[in-house]
Parts: sequence; structure tokens; C-alpha cells
Amino acid sequence: MRRRSVAMACLLVLGLLISGCATPGGGMGGPQSASGLANQQADQAMYKPIAYANAGTPGPLVIVLPGEIKSANATFTQKITSNNIADFAEIELEKAGFQVLERGQLGPMLNEIQLAFGMGDPQAMKKFQKGKFKSTKWFLKFDILKAEPAAAAQQSFSGAPIGAIAGALIGGNAGYATSVGASSVSSGEAAAVWIIGLRYKVMDANTTEQKASGYFEDKMQIGAKSSSFLGVSQGQQNVQTLDMLAQRLVQMAVSDLDMKYK
Repeated sequence: MRRRSVAMACLLVLGLLISGCATPGGGMGGPQSASGLANQQADQAMYKPIAYANAGTPGPLVIVLPGEIKSANATFTQKITSNNIADFAEIELEKAGFQVLERGQLGPMLNEIQLAFGMGDPQAMKKFQKGKFKSTKWFLKFDILKAEPAAAAQQSFSGAPIGAIAGALIGGNAGYATSVGASSVSSGEAAAVWIIGLRYKVMDANTTEQKASGYFEDKMQIGAKSSSFLGVSQGQQNVQTLDMLAQRLVQMAVSDLDMKYK
């Protein structure tokens, strides 16, 4: 009888341990369905608008040129392109009150404009200073200078050793049951932190000179948890995305432009 009580106590303690590991957020309480957890994570990944301080003040006409991605990390470059960054920038600049001439309206001239700015040749830009370009004040570029996983960590727990020891000490059917129950306990957690840095440049539409610049960094954690006990398993994954972080950096840059250069 005593052995059975010890066995039950062992299983109860292990069950409490694994339930603490399995509860989302490290013990937030209350069981949650897989559907509920998935929807919570999806809500976190959705676009979150910000309020620009001077959005009510009309800004000048600007054109966003595709920037550069100077990171060689394959995971990042497969998901984010310079056109993605420029698209995000056009959306946020319009929300901030700037007049944005979309790149789609430039057609084949876009490559010539990029070449002129790359060479720093104001003479080459003069042929564009008419029509829709006449009132253009700035050309803007948003470059990714850094995109890399800066840190990673993982930890796990297995009840197999505890089950084997408890089974040997208790013995009999109670020891066997304790061994099986304890050995079924397992949990794991892994996390990686990304750091991404974005620079914006403001260039004069007439002289091609750089007028201003700014740099912003932010970090994002990507992680996963899993646990199981007596055949019941649970998993949770952080679904923050790299493009979500890139868009947040663009919002920081546009907010800076909105505050300083209207």
C-alpha cells in the first residue's frame, strides 16, 4: 500500500511539473485549445498600424527607390526582397501624409533613375525634371544593413532516468506503473533571437546629394515549446515573421522622417 502511495505521489509530482511546462506562457493558467493558441499567435503576426505625429501636415512629393539588402543570410534573403521593403515604405509614407509617386508609374525609367543616383550625376537627372517629376523633392532609399540570428538557446527535460530509478526503488506493479508514467514525461524549448538593422537615405531630386539618413535596429525572438505526458502532447510555436520585423523598422524610419523632415 505504501509503495502504491509513493508511486501515485511520484506521478502526481511529475504531472504537475509537465503541466507547468505545457501551460502557454509558463503557467498563465487555464487550458487552451490548439485553435485558440493558433489564433492568438496569428493575431500577433498581423499588421499593426502606428499613428504618425504629423500625418495631418502634407509632406512633399517623394519617390521610393528599391534599396539594398547587404545581409548574406539565406533565410532572410529568401523571405525579404528590396521591393518588399520599398512597398512597405510607400504604404507607411502615404499614411504619414507624404505624397508618394509609386514605382509602378515610373516604368522602365526606374532603372535609369537608379543609375543616375548611383553615379551621383545631376545632369542625368535633368531629363526627368518635367511632368510628374517636376515637383519631386526627394528620392528615398531603405537599406537592410544587418539581418542575422544573434543568439540561440535550447533546453529539454526527460523523465526516463527518474522513472527508472523510481521503478527500481518501489518494485512490483506499482514500480512498473511509476516507471512507465515518469518515462513518458518530456518537454523541450528552443529560441533564436534575430537582430535586423535598417538605414534610410534622403536624396535631393535635383542634385542627387544625400540630405539626411537614419539607422534603426530591432530584435525578434523565434521559438517553440513542446511537452508530453502519458501520451498527451502539446506544442506551441512563436510565429513572428521576418517581414513583420522589417515592416516595423520601416515604420520607425518613416516616423523619424515625419518628425524631422516635413
